[in-house]
Amino acid sequence: MSSKNQIHLIIKRQKDASSPPYYEEFNIGYRSNMNIISALMEIQKNPINRKGEATTPVIWESVCLEEVCGACSMVINGKPRQACSSLIDQLEQPIRIEPLSTFPVMRDLAVDRQRMFDALKKVKAWIPIDGTHDLGPGPRMAENTRQWTYELSKCMTCGCCLEACPNVNTQSPFIGPAPIAQVRLFNAHPTGAMHKEERIAEIMGEGGITTCGNSQNCVEVCPKGIPLTTSIAHLNRQVTIHSFKSFFGSF
Repeated sequence: MSSKNQIHLIIKRQKDASSPPYYEEFNIGYRSNMNIISALMEIQKNPINRKGEATTPVIWESVCLEEVCGACSMVINGKPRQACSSLIDQLEQPIRIEPLSTFPVMRDLAVDRQRMFDALKKVKAWIPIDGTHDLGPGPRMAENTRQWTYELSKCMTCGCCLEACPNVNTQSPFIGPAPIAQVRLFNAHPTGAMHKEERIAEIMGEGGITTCGNSQNCVEVCPKGIPLTTSIAHLNRQVTIHSFKSFFGSF
């Protein structure tokens, strides 16, 4: 809980990608219903640290402020989460704010999530359609399928699941839970299923699904409650079936 008048923030900062990190503390005035973004904006308006020294404004990323874009992911009191939906009144002070450690830091709390976007490219997380001419109405998705795939479509590429996963790090090529769950999403689509085998083959390779240690940290931190481990389990079965087909088809 916050104090009556002041909010105490401890922020891990970094001047640029090659500079060493350091911590800087701030006290800002308390208002009801503040979130972490509004607290950072107060520092931006008046960049004075807790010692009373003038400093540079803290750099972070945010777009929608409605937990939709996933841009404001950071580690808050030891948990990866969205700064826009992290309310000051629900956090223990001092509030410690750090950038996601899975991705390279660009400056302060802003990180480069290119690793995750490259993984989405690798698994072809889209539905390719050749040409721009009118192909008419596409195949319809069954309602029961639409309901569970909608849950997977909520992914906003925030990177929280990759931050929480112990198998996603600089020493591992694991692509992470979010890209794997997107394989299930696009393979379930009637048009996307045309490239199902390609996606399955991709997650069978280096850094694919076999690198998952099933820690289940990902579902604990997902802001959208996406059934990530359920999707990984489902695709494990698909990978096994694909392996058998490939093996016996080679004879």
